[in-house]
Amino acid sequence: MKRTIAGIILLTAVTAASAQTFTLKSNDVGGQATQKQFANVFGCNGENISPQLSWENPPAGTQSFAVTIYDKDAPTGSGFWHWVIFNIPADVRELKSGAGDISKGLAPKEAIQIKTDAGTPGYVGPCPPPGAPHEYLITVFALKSKLNLDQTATPAYVGFNLHFQSIERASIVMYGKR
Repeated sequence: MKRTIAGIILLTAVTAASAQTFTLKSNDVGGQATQKQFANVFGCNGENISPQLSWENPPAGTQSFAVTIYDKDAPTGSGFWHWVIFNIPADVRELKSGAGDISKGLAPKEAIQIKTDAGTPGYVGPCPPPGAPHEYLITVFALKSKLNLDQTATPAYVGFNLHFQSIERASIVMYGKR
């Protein structure tokens, strides 16, 4: 009996140790936004290129993904959405650098990129006020299904839908200062 209980405990410990964590990574962003990611509007002169993002170990049941970049520090009273892309197919595990530029066609064709808070669809990079560092939360959402929304949805409405369709999420933080 003691051997059986010890075996069950050991098996449980090995299974828990081998469980994979849903993880978001980037080859472009190592904690700080660079001129490559910075906007080329609002007084900034960056290249406005969305960062490369990849994720691994999505949870069972994932039917699609969404990615957002949100600046809670923006002086708007409600933050600032820099990128919202959703209905990324479940077999996709990466967005290439520049995928947020709709004219380049680098994002999965099924994915929908809506207007940012700057009023344009796709990615708009950081451009914090001078001297004030901002925190940009980059999140990938593993979703129960595709979102029944189109490119006219607002970032807040997509966020509302993400809340109810998320199985799990993974995030990294990018900081920006000028």
